[in-house]
Order: sequence, then C-alpha cells, then structure tokens
Amino acid sequence: MRLCRPQEDGEQGRRAESAPIRRGGLGPRRGTGCQGDFPYPTMEGKESTTLLEALESLTLEDFQAFKKKLPQDDIKGGQNIRRDELEKVTHPSTLISYMGNSYGEGAAMDIAIRLFEEINQRDLAEKILDEKVKEYKQKYREHVAREFLRYEELNSCLGENLSVSDRYTNLTIARGSWNQHGDEPGDVSSDSVTTQTLFEPSKDSQVPRVTVLVGATGMGKTMTIRKVMMEWLEGTLCTQFDFIFCIDCKELSFSKAVSVVDLISKCCPQQRTPAGRILSDPEKILFIFDSFEALGLPLARPKDQLSTDPTEAKPLETTLLSLLKRTILPESSVFIAMRPTALQSLGQCLEGERYVEIQGFSPAAREEYFHRYFGNDSKADLAFRFTRGNAVLYSLCVIPAMSWTVCTILEQELYKKNQLLACSKTTTQMIVFYLSWLMKHRDSNAWQNLQQFLHKLCILAADGIWKHKVLFEEKEIEDRGLNQPELLSLFLNEKGLEKGTDHGNVYSFSHLHLQEFFAAMFYVLEDREEMVDDSRILAKDVNALLETYHTSRMDLNVTVQLLFGLVSPTSVEYADKGIGCRISSRPRGDLLRWLQTRHRDLCHRHEAMMVEDLDTFHFLFEINEKSFVQSVLGCFTGMALQGAKLTLYDQVALCFCIKQWVGLLSVTLRSCSFHQQHRRQEPAKGLAWQSWQQEELHSPLRPLCQALGYPGSSLQSLRLRWCGLTEGDAEALGTLLATLPSLVHLELGDGALADDGVRMLCTGLRQPGCHLRVLRLRYTHLTSACCQDLAVALGTSTCLEELDLSFSAGLRDDGVKLLCEGLQHSGCQLQTLRLGSCSLTGACCQALVAWLGHNHSLKCLDLSDTELGAGAALLLRQLHHHSSTLQTLGLSTSTLSKDALQELAALREMKPSLKIADLLEHEAPETGAMERLTFQRSVRAGRGAAVRGRKGLPPSLAAPPHSRSLC
Repeated sequence: MRLCRPQEDGEQGRRAESAPIRRGGLGPRRGTGCQGDFPYPTMEGKESTTLLEALESLTLEDFQAFKKKLPQDDIKGGQNIRRDELEKVTHPSTLISYMGNSYGEGAAMDIAIRLFEEINQRDLAEKILDEKVKEYKQKYREHVAREFLRYEELNSCLGENLSVSDRYTNLTIARGSWNQHGDEPGDVSSDSVTTQTLFEPSKDSQVPRVTVLVGATGMGKTMTIRKVMMEWLEGTLCTQFDFIFCIDCKELSFSKAVSVVDLISKCCPQQRTPAGRILSDPEKILFIFDSFEALGLPLARPKDQLSTDPTEAKPLETTLLSLLKRTILPESSVFIAMRPTALQSLGQCLEGERYVEIQGFSPAAREEYFHRYFGNDSKADLAFRFTRGNAVLYSLCVIPAMSWTVCTILEQELYKKNQLLACSKTTTQMIVFYLSWLMKHRDSNAWQNLQQFLHKLCILAADGIWKHKVLFEEKEIEDRGLNQPELLSLFLNEKGLEKGTDHGNVYSFSHLHLQEFFAAMFYVLEDREEMVDDSRILAKDVNALLETYHTSRMDLNVTVQLLFGLVSPTSVEYADKGIGCRISSRPRGDLLRWLQTRHRDLCHRHEAMMVEDLDTFHFLFEINEKSFVQSVLGCFTGMALQGAKLTLYDQVALCFCIKQWVGLLSVTLRSCSFHQQHRRQEPAKGLAWQSWQQEELHSPLRPLCQALGYPGSSLQSLRLRWCGLTEGDAEALGTLLATLPSLVHLELGDGALADDGVRMLCTGLRQPGCHLRVLRLRYTHLTSACCQDLAVALGTSTCLEELDLSFSAGLRDDGVKLLCEGLQHSGCQLQTLRLGSCSLTGACCQALVAWLGHNHSLKCLDLSDTELGAGAALLLRQLHHHSSTLQTLGLSTSTLSKDALQELAALREMKPSLKIADLLEHEAPETGAMERLTFQRSVRAGRGAAVRGRKGLPPSLAAPPHSRSLC
C-alpha cells in the first residue's frame, strides 16, 4: 500500500509564509514489509514523530533550506519531488508525506538525517538517528526471533517448526582443553561453562574478545548458538551487546569482495541496516560465525594487507582476518563455532582468545533430552530405559545428534507397536542411521572421494583397536591419505598442541565406539580394486579377530558385536543407501561357525551344550536374521546365566533369540536381576499403553515368560535362583505353567517369593494345561497362609511327582497339616516331598502319619534339620507298619530323643533297604545378593565373566543339578 499524497486545503496551501509552522496530521503510510521480513520503520512510527518535531523546531529559513536541498538527491529506487510541488509545501507534516511517498520511509529518514547535517542542525540529526537506531533494534530483535527461536528437524512434519526452548538441553561445555578419549562427560563442574557463562570474565577478570566453541559434527554447536540468541532476546544473556550478528559461513560466497558492513547486512531484514550508528559503538556488537571450518580459508595475510575500514570491500579472507586480528572494530566481540579442524592455523591469527569445547550430554542431560523429545513421560521413560540398558548406545548418546537419532527411531517403533520388547532396530542399524545423517553435512563435491576415504578410515580404526590406540599423529593421517579436511572433520577430532611445538596435531575419532564401528567395518567392507594393496597392510582375518576376542581380548567385544550387526541384511541395505558402502557377505560363514563352536570348551563332555554368556544373544540380535539365529542355536539345548543384570535391552535381545530357539529345553538363571530404571509417576495416556506399562512395571520377568511360552516352544526345565522375583513375576510364571505343557520342571529358589506369589503359581498349577512334574520352592518366605491354595493345587494335579519346600522357615506345623489334606486326594501321585529346615516340630507328625497311611506312591520324604521331639518316634513307629514304597527318609539323627533312636534302630533292622540320612543341600546366594536384589540393584558378574564375556557362568553352575543319590 503506497502513501497517498494528501490534498492540501486551499486556504492552508496559500497561508502566508510568515505564519508559524505547526504540527499537522500525517497522511496514510505506504507499507514496505513483505512476508518473512519485518517492515522498515514507517512514517507513522516514532521516527516520523521525531522527524516532525525536528522540522517544527526549524526556523522558517532553515525549513526552506531543507526543502531546497531535497530535489538534489538522486535516490535509488525512488523518485525526486518536483520543485514546483515543493514550493507549495508549507507544513512539516505535508513534507513528511511527500518524502515517504517519493523515497520510501527508510530512505526518507536517511535523507532527512543527512540534510539536517548539511544545514548545520547536527543535534536534530543525532536525535533522529538515535530514534532510528532504537526502533531498528526492536525490529531487528523481532527478525532474530523469527529466524532463530524455531527450527525444523530432518524428521519434522512438513511445516512443523520446533521451539528451541522446548528442545534445547544443557550441554557439558569444558573450558580450555578438550577430551580425545571418548570418555563420558560428567555433570556440570566448576571447570565447565554454560551458555550463561560463555561470555563472563575469566579468573583474571579479563573478558575475552574472541571465544572459540569447538565441537564435532552433531555435538550441538548450531543449537547452542540458537540458545545464545534466544537468551539474548529474553534479556538473560549478552545484555552488554545491542546487536548480535550471526553469520552462517556455509552461505558465504568466495567470489565476491565483501566488507564488514556487507556481512552485517546479510543478517538483517532486506539486508539493510543503519550501519553507521551501529558501528559507532563496536563494543556493543557480537559477531557469531557458525560452521567456520566450511570457509577452508588460509588464515595468513601480511598485516599491511588487512583492512581498517568496515565499509571497505575486500576478499572474504582479508575481511574476516581483519576482524579476527582486530584491525577492524577492535572493540567488538567474536564468537566462532567450528569443528576441531584447522584449530592450529586459527590460533595463530588470534590473541587472548578463549577456547571451550562441547563434550556432549551428561548422563542427566541424556535423560532430560529424551523427555524433551517425547513430551510424554511414559514413552520417554521407556525409550530411555531401553537405551540405558544398551551400554554402547547409551554411551554414544553423549553425542546430541546420536540422541536425536535414537529417539527418532524409537519414536517410530513406539508408534507402530506401543512397546519396545519387539524392537527390531539394532545398535548397528542406529549407528548407520546416524552416519547417514552425518553424511548430509559433507561437502557435496566430496562424495566421489568418500568411498576411498572410508576404506582408509576403516584401516586406521582397525589398526588403532588392535594396538589399543585412540590418538593418531598428523603424519599418520597424511601417510594414510586421510588429510581431506571436508571429510576428516566428520569423523575425527583434531587436537592442536601448544604453540611452539613441532609435533603437529593429533586426531581421534569423535567417540571410541565409532572407532570400533569403523574397525568392524574394515572386516566386511568390499575392497575396491584400487584399495586392495593398501587394505592388506592389516589382514582382513575375521577368524583371528574372533579367536583373539574369545581367548584374551575382551575389549574387542563391541567391535565383534558390531561386526555381526554389519552383515545383517538390513544393515547391508542401510549402509549401501545411507553411506554408499558395499558390505560383503563372505564373513557370515566364519561368524556362524564360530558361534556354533565357541561354547564347546566350556561344557563338560557328554553334557548338553549350553549358552552361558549374554554376549551370544547380543551378537545374534545384531545380525537379526531368523535363519542365522536358528542355525546357531540349533547346536544348543539350554542356557545358563549367572550374575547378569538384565536390562530392558538385554531382555529384547534375549526374547528375540528364545523365540527362534526351537530346541531350547532348559533355562537357568542364578543371581540375575531384571533391572528396572526409576520411572516418573505421571500416568500414561491411553488405556492400552497404560495397561502394558503397568504389567511391565509389576513383572519384569513377564517378557521372558512370554518368549518362553511362544508357540512351538519345547522348554522342559526352568530354574530361577536368587533372582528377586515379584508377585507379578509369579503370576507370569503361573500363566506359563498353564499354557506350556512341555514344562515339567520349575525351580524357584528365591527369598523374595512369599505367600501372594505362591498363590499366583497355584492358579497355574490347577489348570488342565499344566503338566508340571517337579516343583521346587526353596528359600522362600511362604507361610501357612498360602498352604490351603497349595493343597488344592496338589489335590488337582495328577502329574506332580516332587514338591520341594526346603528352607521355607515360615511353613511350620500348621502349613504341613494343610498340605497333608491336599496330599490325601486320590489323584495325587507325589513321589518326593522335601520339608527340610522348615521350622517343624512334633505337632505336624500326626498329619504326616495319617497321610502316609493312605499314600502308596511316596519314595522320598525329607524332614532334615527339624526338631520333631516325640513326634519323631510316632512317625518312625508308623513306618514299621507302612507297606509303602518309601526308599529314602531325610532325618537329622543328632536331635532325636532316646525313644526315637530306638525306633530308628528297629526300623533299620526291619527295612535295611531304606536309606536314612540328612538330605539337605544348601545353596546360599552370593554374599550380599539378597540385599541387592531386594532393591533390584546391580549383581556382580559370575566368576567366569572375565574369560567368557560380560556375564559368564562357570560350567559347574551351568549344568543341571546333580542327581541326589539318596532319592
């Protein structure tokens, strides 16, 4: 909309020139803004009011002089006011309207300022200029808010913008030096900085004029800049700066000569700014250069070639170097964000600079990021627990871009399945996904060299892993042909040594696990013809890697795991499409044979082959191919784990393998815990989601039970010893008993199991689908309160042959009496009853005697470690006349009375084949195991872990329980 030239009132138009100049009304304004940019100050703003006041304060002579100079200006994009029209103008308001209509508001104000100076009204010019700058500051802040406070992510919906304040999570930013070893950053310490303290004075009270923020790709440099801009707009940071100009170096043109004013204009709406007044206060300006390494400039110029004039256009390198070396605007401040490449050359042209490095997310920040990403606490908790349970993935999430990658993938999984126990995305696939994102930040011209570069990078990584080497000297980088900054900076950090040293720089992978990934890729990456000779420097011997890991180098675990992941069909496809790498399938045969045979030396001869470490399941989960998994597990009939802290991710891997394991007959878990990360208490949204969450919360064992009961399962024996079972776990086990007819042996040796848990088990025992023959509930906290349920289950079960309640001190006499009622049922076929160390007295013997009078199937009765008193004599006397098939009697003879000993001697004489002895077999948990399991804390690894993987189990404990010779 253009300003309409006001029609002058005839009387006013002819008013005598001697009449005083007074304020008049303003005409309609012409709009100048366009979508995406804020409008320049209009003739209705404060500037026009200030201009009107300035014109009204002029004498008549000065006003005429001002008018007279107007037609002499040649305005680009505007038109001059004709002299005959100006002669008719006698009012300041009318003149302002003419100026706005002819020149445009912004140009009109600039002309007015210059003309005031020419007629020696500098005070008025300053006043208008001050108002112009003041209003421009506000408009510039509005522009910055639109540019920086919201942004798009790669996975955002079309048109969806994310808020910086909602997503930004505090990063660990270290002062001075940076980490080259891939260690975990801790929480904020006294030596760390935040966005709030980036520009604060140092310990010597010096305020650095140049701050260099160093961080690898994906570490959050650009997001940190957005945070700085946001806090500046909010007035909580950088309040000493009136203007912050953020320049994306990737968008700068090398072909044009530019000035500092040109660089500033690129940051401004419509690339116009009152540069003169802004530059007059350089100490109130902060220049931010993002992606500085993208310039690739040789930062070296003789000082006499540098510029001192911010309006002088020179080659980009010269202009930037002039700003950094402080020959232009020396009082201004500079903030540089860059990858850790070319730091040494940058440092040579700076003085008094401060270096800070983004080290990534601390453990607390990682969890916070997950909650910020998902917004839904329940889903965030689940996704974080899944990630926290994967040591490799969790460690890599120190890189913010990796946290984003994991959240993006898990969000899709939760959208499809509402839970993660069936998640098919492996660690390897997530790393490949992250690398494909990383490749999007490369120079487009570098793609043709990428394949050759990656081959050389994989050789470097593998050689380093074999030699325990994470730092690489500059000469080695050059000798291997890796000195391509545009690619090198994607994967390696550069560490500049102190000034004055001759050793050059050192490099490291941005994370140790990424070095392990590329080391694994070395063994499977197809050799290009020109790379064959070079790659043979390190032999691609997969078998040597596997054997070394198996026998002596447990630190190769992650490399081996990722090796399995890389040969999976999905990863092969991902790698080809995402990073352009061709993966060979040749190593698959070596990996298959190794897994099939690696446990043979751990099992005793003639024993069933057992999988005895958790790593095997992770290797199989990484390859994620059913036929491969079935080929490996077809060689084994059982699994036995000890001391394993089974995280959610462990359970995902375990359940995936169990579902493919057709020949699984036996499962033994000893001193294992099912880790439950702390959850926030906000209820989940959605009934289905909330129901699943509640089930998973109350029964950590449920996923394993569901996998064990998968269609086609032939599981026969399940032993869970000292695993901290909950009531929900017992319910899940009861369901398994009712639905898995092949399960004939269940052993729960756990001090956490109490009456309610036993009742849940009994529900399953009573179902017609339960064919259990052996039930061992040792070391439990059951009391007589649950014995009625147990008696009913015993009375209805026609398959149960052995019941072992040893070491259940709460059972006592009342419990035994209730059990005997159920045992007298005609359908009961019990052959072995173990009640040793159950705090029994002679009061229960009458019930036992009555039951024995009706039983004709019992072969073993164990009453070891009990003080039966006179009841012992009664029991022994009954056995004199008992014609049952009893073959073994467990009894502690040291506590028998004189009468009982006489009855015992008579019984032995009458039935010499009856074996009588103390039958108790103690199996205490590891020291402190129960205390840890009560709170579901970590359980220490088994004794075999040091040589067989993270959670190994000695063969003696992995094998099925030895036969009891007395029964």
